[in-house]
Amino acid sequence: MKENGNRKREWIKTAAIIFLAVMLVLTFFSNTIMNYSLPEVATQYVTSGSITARIRGTGVIESGELYNVEINESRKVSGIAVKVGDKVQKGDVLVYLEETESEELKAAQDMLEEKNMALQDAWDSYYIAILNGDISAEDIKAANGNVSANTYRKQLTEAQEAIKPWKDKVAELTKAIADIDAQMALESGMDSSADARVTATTAALETARVNLDNANAALASAENALKDAQRQQQSVSNSDADAQSAAAAKVQQAQAYYDSAKTARDNAQTAYTTAVNEFNSAAANHAGREGSQIYANLTAQRAQKEIELYSAQENLDAAQKNLDDLTLMLGDKEGLDSLKKVISNAQREVDKAQKQVDELTQKATASDITADISGTVTAVNVVAGKTTVPNTPVVVLQPEGQGYTLSFPVTIDQARKVNVGDRADLVNAWRYYDVEATLASIKPDPNDPGQNKLLTFNVTGEVVAGQSLSLILGQQSANYDLIVPNSAIREDNNGKFILKVDSRPTPLSTRYIATRVDVEVLASDDTQSAISGALYGYEYVITTSTKPVEAGQQVRLTEN
Repeated sequence: MKENGNRKREWIKTAAIIFLAVMLVLTFFSNTIMNYSLPEVATQYVTSGSITARIRGTGVIESGELYNVEINESRKVSGIAVKVGDKVQKGDVLVYLEETESEELKAAQDMLEEKNMALQDAWDSYYIAILNGDISAEDIKAANGNVSANTYRKQLTEAQEAIKPWKDKVAELTKAIADIDAQMALESGMDSSADARVTATTAALETARVNLDNANAALASAENALKDAQRQQQSVSNSDADAQSAAAAKVQQAQAYYDSAKTARDNAQTAYTTAVNEFNSAAANHAGREGSQIYANLTAQRAQKEIELYSAQENLDAAQKNLDDLTLMLGDKEGLDSLKKVISNAQREVDKAQKQVDELTQKATASDITADISGTVTAVNVVAGKTTVPNTPVVVLQPEGQGYTLSFPVTIDQARKVNVGDRADLVNAWRYYDVEATLASIKPDPNDPGQNKLLTFNVTGEVVAGQSLSLILGQQSANYDLIVPNSAIREDNNGKFILKVDSRPTPLSTRYIATRVDVEVLASDDTQSAISGALYGYEYVITTSTKPVEAGQQVRLTEN
C-alpha cells in the first residue's frame, strides 16, 4: 500500500513539472508565435527636404479650326487618294469621282426636257386650234391683210414643217462635232481615261513619297532611341542586378520599335518604287501626237462642221421666226386666250428649269475633288463605289499653321505652381517625332470648377486628332518639412492618409500598432510627396506590407 502511494505522488509531481515547463515556454515564446500571424511591414522615416513637383496628365489631341471639303451634288466615288494623317497641299487630289453627271444635274435635265415637251404640246394645241378652224375666217383674213383663211392655214402648216429638217440638221452636226472631239482627244493621247490615270498615279506617287519620308523619319527616331538605350545599358553597374534588368528591358523594347519601324520603311520604299513605275507608264501612254496628219485632218473636219452648224442654226432661227410671226398676227383672238395662257405658263416652267440646269452646270464638280487649302487630313467620310451626299463633308482638313490642343484637369493647388508658356515633356518621348506641348491656358474645370483647373496645351508635331498623349509638367523646386515615399500615401472615401507605426512596450516585448494620420499632399515627384498633417517628423510610416493593414492593427516590422 505504501509503495503504491509513493508511486502516485511521483506521477503527480512529474505532471506538475511538465505543465509548469510548458506554461513557461508558452509565456516566453508567445510573442514570437503571434508575430508569425501579423502583417509584416516595411517602413521609412518622415523626413524634410526639397521636391521638384511634377504634374502628370493624359488627354486626347483635338483639332483647332477644321476645314470641311464639300461638294453640292451626288456623285459616285471611283477612288480615294488620301488617308487620315496625310499632309496635303492646296490643289492636291483628295477624292476621284466617276466621269458622269451628278444625280441632281441629271434630274434637272430630265425636268427641263419634260417642261420643254409640255411647252411644245401647248404650242401644238395652239396650232391645231388655228388649223381646225377655231378662229373664224373673217378674223384670220382681217389679221393677215385680207389673206384668206385657207391660205393662212397653209402658210402656218408649211412654216411648221420647215422647222423640223433644220432641227434635225442642227442635232446631227452637234453630234458630229462631239464625235470629232473624241477622236482628236484619243489621237492626241489625252482621252479621259489617260487623263484620269495620270491624275491618279500622280496623286498616288505624292502619297507614296510622303509616306516614305515619314517612314524614314520614324526609323531614324527609332534608331536614336535604340542607341540611347544601349548606351544607358552599358553605363549601368554590373553589381546592380535590378538596374541591369531594367536597362535590358528598355533595350529590348527599343529594338522591337526599331524592327517595326524598319519593316514599315521597307514597305514604304516598295510602295514608292511601284508608284514611280506606274506613274512613268501612265505618263508614257499620255504622250501626245498633236502633230500627226490624222490630227490635222480631224481639225479641218471640225472647222467645216462648225461652219455647217452655224448655217443650219441660222436657217432654224429663220424658220422659227417665220412661224412666230405668222402666229402673232392673230393677236388675242377669242378662242385662243386660254391656249396662250397655257403656253405662257409652260414657258415660265421651261425658263425655271433651264435656270436650275444652268446653275447646277456652273457649280458642277470636276472629276476630282481637290484640297482648297494646305493641311492634314483628319477624316475621310466617303467610300469608293458609294455616292457622295450633297453639302456633307467629304474630307476634313486640319489647316496648316493651326495646331492641335490637349487638355486635362489638375487640382487648384497644382495649377498655382505652373504658368502659361511652360513646356511639358512627353511620357515615352522617344516614341514620338518632333512633338512639343506648351501650356496655353489655365481655366476652371467645367466638370468640377470648385476643386480643379483645366490645363490646355498647344501641341505641334506629328500628331493626329483623337490620339492620346501623356504629359509631365515640371514645377519649381521647394522645401518641405514633411516628406514621405509615394508608396506610403493611401486614400479612401475620407481622403488621403498614411499609416504610421506607434510602439507600445509590454513586460515581455514591444508591440507595433498602425495608426492612421490624415494628410494633404502638397507636392509630388516621381518617388516622394510633401504632405501636411498631425506629424512631428521622423515618425515611421508604412510603405509596403505582406497583408492588408488597417488602422489600429498590430504589425511586425521587417527588421524584427
